[in-house]
Amino acid sequence: MTALGFLYPGHSAEDDYPRMEQMLGSDVRLQVVHTDIGEDAHRVDALREMGSPARLAAGVEELRLSGAEAVVWACTSGSFVHGWEGAHEQVRGLARAAGLPASSTSFAFVHAVREVGAARVAIAATYPDDVAAHFTAFLKSAGLEVVSTRGSGIVTAAEVGTWGRDEVLALARDGDHPDAEALLLPDTALHTAAYVRDLEAAVGKPVLTANQVTVREALRLAERRVNAPELGTLFTKEPLVQADGTPRG
Repeated sequence: MTALGFLYPGHSAEDDYPRMEQMLGSDVRLQVVHTDIGEDAHRVDALREMGSPARLAAGVEELRLSGAEAVVWACTSGSFVHGWEGAHEQVRGLARAAGLPASSTSFAFVHAVREVGAARVAIAATYPDDVAAHFTAFLKSAGLEVVSTRGSGIVTAAEVGTWGRDEVLALARDGDHPDAEALLLPDTALHTAAYVRDLEAAVGKPVLTANQVTVREALRLAERRVNAPELGTLFTKEPLVQADGTPRG
């Protein structure tokens, strides 16, 4: 059994995690601990406070007691608003507090983009444009080329959490770009686990979503690879092997 821990701010799309645990179909347990969201606002000052050391440390003990082997701060905006160096310091502080390997969703996106072999990406964000621009800058600091960024002007995670399949598909289609090799949907408040394959079919390329890449990042920290095609290209190990043992694809 591999136990993975997630610090998730508030309550919006946390039900993606038990859904993904079922999709993984293996001996992987996803333990979610909720952190105090403070002010629910996609605003830079509020997001920086949401990811403060004190708020993250408050959930660490519960994760340790759960037997987690790694911990991920399951929030994109609450990590990238600190900038490249600040986000590294945030993760280092989390690792010290937890005594475990640690990361955040922002770094999860960087590793996921590299995993699917993409160099140019498009961002389809729920955030206001100024917050989305911070994510663009973060990815550029990682050496990735961002060919387009589209914000949606949604101010609260609570509103994002009410979006269903149709809204998520519309977000992806509107935010895609023909030059992008992968499309990124960076908000852990957005329900996406059930729609990843639909999203990839709609835009014809790998789609990386916040909760999906967060789980992949925890598996990476725990040195586990799991083949779960329902979760899209990121969770499809190549080459796949047919039942007769011959490589496919």
